Amino acid sequence: MIQRPWQRSPEDRDIRAELEAGLMAEHAAISPKYLYDPLGSKLFEAICLLPEYYPTRTEAAIFAQHADDIAAVVGTGVTLIDLGAGNCAKAARLFPILKPRQYVPIDISADFLREAVAGLRQAFPGIPMHEVAMDFSAALDLPATVQRDRRLFFYPGSSLGNFDAQQALAFLRRMRHALQIGEAGGILLGLDLVKDADVLDAAYDDELGVTAAFNLNLLNHVNRLLGTDFNTRDWRHAGFYNAARQRVEMHLEARRDLVVHWDDGCRAFSRGERIHTENSYKFRQQDILDLLEQAGFGEVRMWCDAQRWFAVCHARVRANV
Repeated sequence: MIQRPWQRSPEDRDIRAELEAGLMAEHAAISPKYLYDPLGSKLFEAICLLPEYYPTRTEAAIFAQHADDIAAVVGTGVTLIDLGAGNCAKAARLFPILKPRQYVPIDISADFLREAVAGLRQAFPGIPMHEVAMDFSAALDLPATVQRDRRLFFYPGSSLGNFDAQQALAFLRRMRHALQIGEAGGILLGLDLVKDADVLDAAYDDELGVTAAFNLNLLNHVNRLLGTDFNTRDWRHAGFYNAARQRVEMHLEARRDLVVHWDDGCRAFSRGERIHTENSYKFRQQDILDLLEQAGFGEVRMWCDAQRWFAVCHARVRANV
């Protein structure tokens, strides 16, 4: 059945308006949140297993090495709010040390999240779980079922790096407003550090082409959401480190001159023209401290791997903000 414009929900109309605005911008762009449809989420799982993609295993090693110290700093019995939960595996590894009173995984991919939580409920029947399918990039409106006490926002994988500096600051401030001063919990972040460009280029443009498939799949997702006629064979993946901006960029580059159509419009692309799909900013340790201070956090603890490629940070709300 064809869905007429007047039959679409307000949420659908907002998504379509956002996508159309991005495609019609002078420099076309699509938000990275649209990378994570069910197939995109599965492809990202595969990326995390690639030898070139160091962040996942490096972060996991930090948690394993410093588990007791992290538990002592964070506290146990927290309300564990897992932002961008995906398959929930990272948070699940913390269950034995944090002993959460409630687990709240949040992700934009509802079906993928539901499937992941179903498995977790069987593995950890003693932990109350309440999954929330939500785009938290613009607002952090938690349902009343999420406990107020001892909240810990968990945001691993350097996902904060998908935001630019002002967006990251605003996002951290939204987390701060959802926390209470002086209690166990706070925020627990994984953040990727600045390193050699060759390491970063390989991590975001792997030899097997899994990252390319992940990026190209975004076009199939947009086809379903907006009714565009993208053909993935017309595009190639481009992922590279932009040292001047201290970020990895992902783009989709047109292989030929073409026109993309949808119900209410179209956009012509010249050969070589790009659609910007993701940024992944890399941090220096002082960048992290400055950003957390501006957002109203203090008591920062930071744990790094031996190469100082990655950092795990905990912070609490400052009382004088």
